[in-house]
Amino acid sequence: MNGAAAGPATLADPDADTIAVDGRPLPPAEATRYVVLNKPRGYVTTLADPHGRPVVTDLVAEDVRLYPVGRLDWDVEGVLLLTNDGALTHRLLHPRYALPRVYEARVQGRVARADLARWRRGVTLEDGPARPRAVELTRTGARESRLRLVFAEGRKHEVKRYCQALGHRVTALRRVAFGPIRLGALRPGVSRRLTPDEVRALRAAVAAPPAGGGAPGAAPCPPTKAEPIMTERRRVPGRQEFL
Repeated sequence: MNGAAAGPATLADPDADTIAVDGRPLPPAEATRYVVLNKPRGYVTTLADPHGRPVVTDLVAEDVRLYPVGRLDWDVEGVLLLTNDGALTHRLLHPRYALPRVYEARVQGRVARADLARWRRGVTLEDGPARPRAVELTRTGARESRLRLVFAEGRKHEVKRYCQALGHRVTALRRVAFGPIRLGALRPGVSRRLTPDEVRALRAAVAAPPAGGGAPGAAPCPPTKAEPIMTERRRVPGRQEFL
């Protein structure tokens, strides 16, 4: 190390020390990146698509290869994390940590406040029981209603299947939070790096298995004013405009 032999207990700083094995310098360690993307409709959550559809990594310009943390359907918008931290990704997706995911759903038909007890009670889907951690009705009408739902699992199409089981087809869906990471004012198709505080919050959320089956520090539906769903018009490179 640094031109001198090093023993098995020698500590090295990969950012400051020159480390070589048999005279050959080791390549520098890859920088760790943590990025949040407001995934737009029309993009698939993968690194490459055999059908030639645009992929989420097309929207993120970084100097290292990043991998999506979980998936969002091609027609779902909202918070998607990307990182090259495999250990953290594994914990974030592991069911034992029950990390809350907050969704805003637009559904067909009228959902009355009197129906909310049924929505909160849960249903049995083809892959087992499903129950949201919280449900809030943000708008209702004769033809369409809007809800804010919190699920602590990443099951495939879970929100869509849950709403359908209760007789209301989802027409638009957006994830506005993944654990402690909020969508905020990030516009569709735009990404940003997480702040050091956000990275620490993610790590804290999965630092230990939750007691009693709940997520550490998890809250029910955030008592914030619901954001409008998919009303902003924005052009995403190489795609049509989505409302």
